Amino acid sequence: MIGENFAATGQLLGTVVAVQANFYRVQMDQEAGKQRSRGAEEKLDLNTFLPHCPTTSSPPLLLCTRRTRLKKIGQQVMVGDRVVVEEPDWAGGRGAIAEVLPRQSELDRPAIANVNQILLVFAVADPPLEPYQLSRFLIKAESTGLDVLLCLNKSDLVSPQEQQQISDRLFAWGYQPIFISVKDGINTDQAAKYLSNKITVVAGPSGVGKSSMINTLIDSAKLRVGEVSGKLARGRHTTRHIELFELPSGGLLADTPGFNQPDMDCIPEELIHYFPEARERLAVASCRFSDCLHRDEPECVVRGDWERYEHYLEFLDAAIARQTQLHQQADPESNLKLKSKGKGQSQYEPKLESKKYRRVSRKTQLQDLQELYKESEE
Repeated sequence: MIGENFAATGQLLGTVVAVQANFYRVQMDQEAGKQRSRGAEEKLDLNTFLPHCPTTSSPPLLLCTRRTRLKKIGQQVMVGDRVVVEEPDWAGGRGAIAEVLPRQSELDRPAIANVNQILLVFAVADPPLEPYQLSRFLIKAESTGLDVLLCLNKSDLVSPQEQQQISDRLFAWGYQPIFISVKDGINTDQAAKYLSNKITVVAGPSGVGKSSMINTLIDSAKLRVGEVSGKLARGRHTTRHIELFELPSGGLLADTPGFNQPDMDCIPEELIHYFPEARERLAVASCRFSDCLHRDEPECVVRGDWERYEHYLEFLDAAIARQTQLHQQADPESNLKLKSKGKGQSQYEPKLESKKYRRVSRKTQLQDLQELYKESEE
């Protein structure tokens, strides 16, 4: 088989670009394409297996399954994973994932591995730019530890003066946005330069033009595009799954489902470090207390007159509430219990007060009756 020829030359490596059910679409490396061509030519000369195997040197796409061994050890295969493929069937476009290489980075929502940066896309109009929502997305992006690139789409709908005002405001936040217009092709080339030879996740709320932007950068993507709701001034979800698309200049781009409000799942003590303007203050001075939460503690260097401080306080309350809930769930004596709902699902429900609603045992009832009987005889 052709797979035996590859076994003699080394491992076949590729990148998982899409996951659906128990199947994984793997884009093989360029070397795999060359080896496939050499293997196909050898087989053509010998007139044996796969006489119609293509001889192109472009890296092929294989639809792969996961080896049972990986399933047994609980090894998950994610979009973006670098994998070793065995027994490739070039004619049928099939293969088997034998190993997942160590990940450089990993995101849980969206579930994707080896990402280099996050491209956060918002619209300056239609739907209107909401500072609180933008701040929430920025905090979520900063919490990943990846580089964050901010693009503001639909810039053709606002005046240059309005663009400058928005730019000045976001610069105070610690960001230098790129104003683009996918519709008119404004600055899309500039944005593409930052994506070359990297794996980039495109994120942002629905209706801001994420899918349209990917369609502009990658002709073969052909993602479905939706209109913005006129009544709610919000976008409709058009992306249903995660998939990596290859950029013409090199690199991979991942479209992700849009969310109106990302989860605030960070640790309260770490939250302040996700604000660039607060990081600047902490770089030149320090608070009196090492565990300062920057609310009403004395001699706090962060608390002060900066625009997103109110956002920080709201996000902090949400993070503290989430942490409290997690501690209650982890504490066996908490007021919550994990109850099975069938079909592998479970949820937390409030515990009843200890001994207050517990049914009295028959033994206890008998003892009580005996006591009453004795008292009546006396």
